Amino acid sequence: MFLSTLFGIIAFYLLSTLILSFVVQRIPRNPITDKPDWGKVIDTRIPAIDGGSLEVWRVEPDGESQGVIVFAHGWGRNRDRMVFRARLFAGLGFTTVIHSARDHGGSSKTFLVNAVKFAEDIEAVLKWIGEPVDLYGHSAGAAGAIIAAHRNPEKIRRLFLEASYADTKEGLLSLYKWANRFFGTVIGPMIIFWWNLFYPGAMDQYSPANLAPDLTMPVIIIHGEKDQRFPVAFAHTLKHRFPANKVDMYIAPGVDHSDASHTPGYLNAIRSFLNRFGEE
Repeated sequence: MFLSTLFGIIAFYLLSTLILSFVVQRIPRNPITDKPDWGKVIDTRIPAIDGGSLEVWRVEPDGESQGVIVFAHGWGRNRDRMVFRARLFAGLGFTTVIHSARDHGGSSKTFLVNAVKFAEDIEAVLKWIGEPVDLYGHSAGAAGAIIAAHRNPEKIRRLFLEASYADTKEGLLSLYKWANRFFGTVIGPMIIFWWNLFYPGAMDQYSPANLAPDLTMPVIIIHGEKDQRFPVAFAHTLKHRFPANKVDMYIAPGVDHSDASHTPGYLNAIRSFLNRFGEE
């Protein structure tokens, strides 16, 4: 009786964590509404790699453009989530391009979503633009931006990474524990196990810290001092993986995962980075 109960518990645990390893790639979805309110706005759709499409805003500044910058939102969000940041860069004279990843916002659906698919969507935008750009990613979008930059270094002038994790497995476990301590401690490790079976070697291969040493374009790492999803230690780990002469860092005091761009020092850090690497 005891053994049959034990085996039943184990079987239930394995089956439930297997199902959850798919579910966590589907939820949550928390889109917001925040439309561009400056410049000339082009609202369009472009092809995605799988035959679907991405919703994209391209916003030309009122004056002469200083170049194009692409914004990639984080998990569960949509292109509107990056409008506040894009507005600040528009004030610096940039043409801003903002898209929703597949299965987010109004872009087409896809079965599962992960950092590699975020990167594929960024690459679709890069192909559509057709010229070198600056690339800005937030959270999962930052991980996608690193992958896209690693695969397309000739297309990226400068890289802006906000609230990124350094190691994929460590980042996922941290995120799960932030969401729920029990889930992160008991369920999370098994989800990581299943993902390793689904994507053999990919979690290490595409970890930002493992890709960073190969990237030669200038990078700025932006992180909230009080980030609970991905602690600020992740940012310091990632910084030390990039070539030292090409990386800047801004730790936003007193804020969490998504609010660095609202702090007084953010825009000064961006300007300083752009001035330092303006010829790239």
